[in-house]
Formats: sequence, C-alpha cells, structure tokens
Amino acid sequence: MSGKFEVYQDKKGAYRFRLKASNGQIIATGQSYKTKESCLHGIESVKKNAADSKIEEVEVEH
Repeated sequence: MSGKFEVYQDKKGAYRFRLKASNGQIIATGQSYKTKESCLHGIESVKKNAADSKIEEVEVEH
C-alpha cells in the first residue's frame, strides 16, 4: 500500500491536506485554502514539484 493525501476542513472551515505514509503516519501537511479546489491544486503542485526536488540542508540560527 502506498501513501495517500487526505483533504479535510479545519475548525475554521478552511480546507487543508495532509500526506500520510503507508503506515498511517502524517509526513507532510499543507497550508489552509479557502476552497476545496484550491486545496486540490496545492496537492497537484506538491506532486509535480516534489518528484525532482533537491535536498538542501540549511542552518537555523539559535
């Protein structure tokens, strides 16, 4: 079984998505969207852009 995207409405009524691994663990979450359609476009953007994305390590100031 592969991972899946879940679309849901938060307490304020905004649409959000989360990506769950095959074991059910949440591995990514999206921002809030005003419409379900916008949320679905956000998922498609992640799918499109993540496939060939590079990994970049950055330092965080403490």
